[in-house]
Amino acid sequence: MTINILFAAKAERWPQYEAPLTKALKTAGLKGFNLSTDIAPQDVDYIVLAPNGPVRDFTPYANCKAVLNLWAGVEDVVGNSTLTQPLARMVDHGLTQGMVEWVTGHVLRHHLGIDAHIHGQDGVWRKHTPPLAENRAVTILGLGALGTACAKALVSLGFDVTGWSRSAKDLPGVRCLNGDAGLRTALETAQILVLLLPKTPQTEDLMNAARLALLPRGAVVINPGRGPLIDDDALLEALDSGHIAHATLDVFRIEPLPPEHPYWAHPSVTVTPHVASETREDTASEVIAENIRRSEAGEPILHLVDRDLGY
Repeated sequence: MTINILFAAKAERWPQYEAPLTKALKTAGLKGFNLSTDIAPQDVDYIVLAPNGPVRDFTPYANCKAVLNLWAGVEDVVGNSTLTQPLARMVDHGLTQGMVEWVTGHVLRHHLGIDAHIHGQDGVWRKHTPPLAENRAVTILGLGALGTACAKALVSLGFDVTGWSRSAKDLPGVRCLNGDAGLRTALETAQILVLLLPKTPQTEDLMNAARLALLPRGAVVINPGRGPLIDDDALLEALDSGHIAHATLDVFRIEPLPPEHPYWAHPSVTVTPHVASETREDTASEVIAENIRRSEAGEPILHLVDRDLGY
């Protein structure tokens, strides 16, 4: 019996994914599968989905067993009223490792004051010894798969790490907080703040003027999570006043970030082009293949999205 797998992403993604997905499906022991960008809706067993791809109405896919998201974020699809099939988000080694490397790199950059040496090559001997990592308080908002991995990496480097999440968590070496009171404490102690929360109605504009004001003066904000977590006007005001020393931002409300956006020209903002955690074809394909194998074997699908929570 043929397993029909529809690849539903932008056309330029198909040449990148066809070979890795085919290889991963074979390695997973799946036989007789049909992987294609063109399958009659009533024949589709699984949809490999990019939310910006061609499938927006899931109603015709009545026999589809699961929708397997290529992205970690599901905010652009989870609220689709036509999507009644199980939805799995992307959690894979490549995506996680990429985020750990990006977050660790930028935390260390700000901790060590590397920018001053890069931009201060003017013949002036400016000696500054940073504190040890154990004396640098880093807060991570969001302790899902990515936040947890980043917290563990920073703890291994000796940083004083606080993590905040919606529900209670327990991570070795991390002060784990939750709830409104916990959020206030997490912000008040954050010399470096890393945002790794999903985009939900509860997290949009989470970092507004009032919460930015809770951060210690001179704090750094690092956002590789979701652009709408931050009130942009409030952040710009906090940067202009000097309350926030610097913001390193990888995600934005509008992407690509328009050339006229004030972030580009602000001397205390670093813009990176949504590269903190890119889905990589080889490792993502392995996750997709494993979930199809599990489904066909009657085993639970990994990384299912909770529709009520939105992630």
